[in-house]
Amino acid sequence: MTDFPGAPDPKAPRKGLRVLAAMSGGVDSAVAAARAAEAGHDVTGVHLALSANPQSFRTGARGCCTIEDSRDARRAADVIGIPFYCWDLAERFREDVVEDFVAEYEAGRTPNPCLRCNEKIKFAALLDKALALGFDAVCTGHYATVVLNEDGTRELHRASDMAKDQSYVLGVLDDRQLAHAMFPLGDTVTTKDEIRAEAERRGLAVAKKPDSHDICFIADGDTRGFLAKHLGRAEGDIVDESGAKVGTHEGAYGFTIGQRKGLRIGHPAPDGKPRYVLDISPVNNTVTVGPVEALDVIALTAIRPRWCGAAPQGPGTYTAQLRAHGGETEVAAELAGEELRVRFTEPVRGVAPGQAIVLYDGTRVVGSATIATTERARAAQSA
Repeated sequence: MTDFPGAPDPKAPRKGLRVLAAMSGGVDSAVAAARAAEAGHDVTGVHLALSANPQSFRTGARGCCTIEDSRDARRAADVIGIPFYCWDLAERFREDVVEDFVAEYEAGRTPNPCLRCNEKIKFAALLDKALALGFDAVCTGHYATVVLNEDGTRELHRASDMAKDQSYVLGVLDDRQLAHAMFPLGDTVTTKDEIRAEAERRGLAVAKKPDSHDICFIADGDTRGFLAKHLGRAEGDIVDESGAKVGTHEGAYGFTIGQRKGLRIGHPAPDGKPRYVLDISPVNNTVTVGPVEALDVIALTAIRPRWCGAAPQGPGTYTAQLRAHGGETEVAAELAGEELRVRFTEPVRGVAPGQAIVLYDGTRVVGSATIATTERARAAQSA
């Protein structure tokens, strides 16, 4: 008899690893759990209840944490033939993901809530609970690969199929977490249609369920409206690079660096070209706009580095990814105390404080850090 729902029975015959499969209710996590069970592991499915009011989370094509999703996950577990439980992590999710999201925007930064959820919920709160209950690993439907070296250390690598690679949002995992992470989909070169076909062959009803996207805890997809509800409306000025007022806004938190649409400036720039958000100042509630070339960033400083293994020693050349669906760019990076200093070989655009920068050595994820400041090419030229 166990003292917590979902804990493996220590007296039961052991086969393979004891694996806790995080099942979101989508096709990827269902197939990952099925593959783990088929590989001979002792798998238990768990759906994370992340909202005190699941109706407020996105449903259907856009959800991953709703009542509908929990039912889909349970049905998938029944078909696979594994035990299934729902765990309530709503309070932890609110504190570590939702409140962090709001606070970051309030400070003029652009956070990635999915990355924070992986760090704080799926591979911190969930993994810690799983290990305490006697599980060996947590299995998810992420597309990434964990490589076990001969010396027993582990490395996180990109998925075999770059089109589906999700290693960017896993770059926050440390070596302890990697030691207990399982990604059954990562080393399979298959299209999403083939994953769906596999789910259908296995009799999983989620085979045709649309993918989740956008931010799960913003029910209507209106990020600006969500932030206004939490932070209140605060009218301020939109100014150009000279400081001249060109418009007004209802809250600086509703903008991100590099944004072009939704600026609601009543008249065009003198040169007739589009204007982009260059800077967000929460102190005076001002948004600065200007030409696209003013967005060119040549260097940045990042804080709170997390390494997928040992921290790099001395300067090095890597590739970097700055957004979940962005490409790679070559950089020189060096750890200076608790700061990561990065210089780009070629200028990049749309880099905002609060975003994560993830460093790669080939396909290996070296680690990640949170962008704190950037150095613009135009400012460097005029200095």
